[in-house]
Amino acid sequence: MAIPPVVGLEIGTSKTIALVGELREDGHVMIIGMGERESAGVRKGEIVDMGQTQACVRAVLEQAEENARVHIGQVHLAVTGGHIQSMVNRGTAPIMDREHGVTEDDMDQVVHVAGAVNLAQDREILHTICQHYRVDGQEPVVNPEGMDGAWLELDMLALHGIRSRIRNAVRIVESLSMDAGEVVFGGICAALATLTTEQKKSGVIVVDMGGGTTDYLAYADGVVAAAGAIGVGGDHVSNDIALAFNIPMARAERLKREHGSAIPDPAQASRRVSLPAEVGFPSRSISISALQTVIHARCDELLGMIKARLEKAGVPSRIGAGIVLTGGGSRLTGIGTLAGRIAGLPCHTGRPRNLSGLTLATDGPEYTVCAGLIKYAFMCLSERRSSDAFGVWMDRIRGMIKRR
Repeated sequence: MAIPPVVGLEIGTSKTIALVGELREDGHVMIIGMGERESAGVRKGEIVDMGQTQACVRAVLEQAEENARVHIGQVHLAVTGGHIQSMVNRGTAPIMDREHGVTEDDMDQVVHVAGAVNLAQDREILHTICQHYRVDGQEPVVNPEGMDGAWLELDMLALHGIRSRIRNAVRIVESLSMDAGEVVFGGICAALATLTTEQKKSGVIVVDMGGGTTDYLAYADGVVAAAGAIGVGGDHVSNDIALAFNIPMARAERLKREHGSAIPDPAQASRRVSLPAEVGFPSRSISISALQTVIHARCDELLGMIKARLEKAGVPSRIGAGIVLTGGGSRLTGIGTLAGRIAGLPCHTGRPRNLSGLTLATDGPEYTVCAGLIKYAFMCLSERRSSDAFGVWMDRIRGMIKRR
């Protein structure tokens, strides 16, 4: 039974994007349709006006439907926001069969214990990710099955966020008479779209720079070691420019794109750019050096915050493959060089890998989250299909089996 096309939706601060993906028989993912428009009712990755956002999402999904020539009944969601945090929880369970060592039942039990994270009532678990097992407190191991010992431990990384903010995105989709499928942290999606197995083994940091938020995820020793989000993105840089030079936000955004750099360029120290008058704003000229200094200050602060969080998690010392920047913010001139300097690591821009189809969606760094979400959805569907219960699950969806 062929897996039907899947739809991934990212309601970003600057853009709302929907991609439609199709899984070929050889396991290759092809993007067959997309919808995209400027976001409305979103601030710092969080929905602040349900009506505006609903209208925007409806238009984007209608565009994707028409583009792909499919009917969309289910949508998978990528979520972000400064409220998303991670923590490591350690679970411990006794090894029941001392004669045969650690069994699958022991591993299942410790996974259950480690996944039982105590959170405030307003927070919700997004993902639980296994890190390392330990037997009797010894060195970490990836697979302890068959090992001798009395106690089994597991470190579990739990990603969680404020329930209401996560559910608002789900409500938007359901208000359009569609089912909400997987709800996935954007940093996981960006990593899934861009990273190779070798990078994960060597240790790598993915930083997805959006309009209102920046997601990060780090692999160390072959596992996800840290992840989270910061409520600062490219729009904050534009806002700093608007305030510093008393110009409209739209003009500040254009200046950032046309003349901005995260690292001030000495060759442009004497250059100026003239700005014509607008309603409420007089004509003026701005120093390129001053513009780039403002941009540098905000970018330096943001990247420094990510570095501090990763250092607290003990990550940077275990990174061999450097930093991968994704998202629309990664297009800013000099941002990769600045990130590399701050972290002391090589840095490059990441784009969706192992995809084909529409050129925009398979090449631009701003599409990595949605592209990774498509891959994540297919992984989940494939796992369900391979299980014994998958056929029954699909039949129930189609109404072919009546519940008793």
